[in-house]
Amino acid sequence: MNIWIFNHHAHPSTLPGGTRHHDLGKELVGRGHRVTVFASSFLHGVGRHAGLEPPKRWSVEDVDGVKFVWLRTPPYSGNNLGRVWSMVVYMWRAWRLGRAFPRGMPDVGRPDIVIGSSVHLLAVLAAYRVARRHRARFVMEVRDLWPQTLVDMGALSSRHPLTLALRWLERFLYRCAERIITLLPFAHEYITACGIAREKVVWIPNGVDLSSDFLSTGPDEGREESDFVVMYLGAHGQANALDVLLEAVRCLAASGEGSIRFVLVGSGPEKERLMAMARSWGLPNVEFRDSVPKQFVPQTLAEADALVVVLQDLPLYRYGVSLNKLFDYMAAAKPIVFAGAPANNPVKDAACGLTVPPRDPQALADAIVRLSQMPREEREAMGKRGRAYVEEHHDIRKLAERLEKVLLDVVHGA
Repeated sequence: MNIWIFNHHAHPSTLPGGTRHHDLGKELVGRGHRVTVFASSFLHGVGRHAGLEPPKRWSVEDVDGVKFVWLRTPPYSGNNLGRVWSMVVYMWRAWRLGRAFPRGMPDVGRPDIVIGSSVHLLAVLAAYRVARRHRARFVMEVRDLWPQTLVDMGALSSRHPLTLALRWLERFLYRCAERIITLLPFAHEYITACGIAREKVVWIPNGVDLSSDFLSTGPDEGREESDFVVMYLGAHGQANALDVLLEAVRCLAASGEGSIRFVLVGSGPEKERLMAMARSWGLPNVEFRDSVPKQFVPQTLAEADALVVVLQDLPLYRYGVSLNKLFDYMAAAKPIVFAGAPANNPVKDAACGLTVPPRDPQALADAIVRLSQMPREEREAMGKRGRAYVEEHHDIRKLAERLEKVLLDVVHGA
């Protein structure tokens, strides 16, 4: 098959950010298929362009056999009108360029199947129009539920005209798609409530490339043996609730527990505010670092004794979560503190850490202390259980095999 994927924020492992389509694409290429990903050269959350300088509007790069078509879109900072304009420009340029291909790019070729990924719905709309232009089959991938995510986070009311317009577009795209791939384990409940047949919806969660050497690097040699390092590695946005983590650190400081170090790795619209909060509260044991490319995630996680995930308490999580960072954490065989209450909880299922309620800094602080006081052997056993869990359920090779079957069924009309 010749597979085109439209994902505004797709990245290869050489850049920070989500690498789902690079990882799946690499596996599909290894199975004899061709994969082209249409993505923006502006790195969301990092705030810079990746190698596409003006006046160039687009370029093509081969990464591990996966062709990335980089589209220049306007820069923005935070979740504002600049980001909305970037979405519009991505849709327009992806559609224009997708229509024009494969003229002048014979190695890309005409697609058999086009996947639109709902980082936002305009990317999916562009994919649908390109599929129509080339008479290819159309598949929709649901990563975030739009506009429900905006409603649940309080950004829009359920009766706002923009909400109603997005809801119409969402249901139109659901109807047009021949299959709907969802990352969330219970999103079929939401999608079927929109009038879509259950058999049209397939669950393929995020996964991890276990060929990356997560287990080969040891702890940071430069640190004190007495240090206990808790790390968060991921986006610094509103949904990540990192203010709760800082409040937990403040609780520990108030109780005289200052020997635990906290390292926050990543970028996002909340980072400056979080750094200012840590300074104003006088938290010297909190270190902020820049985001790292995916290929350096294993050696970064190796510095930690424990890892932490913090979620907001949102109605949206009744459909579950599929967190890239969580599966990276589990692949690194580290114990995890999970602060949240989504419909699914891989940490609990794998017995690879401790779970506390969302928005409860004291409970989070207590869990971190409990982990730090555990015998090393018990923490290592937790980590091994997490590793076994991702090997069974989230190995990217197994997920690519499932995706291949879905796409072949679509192409052959099954």
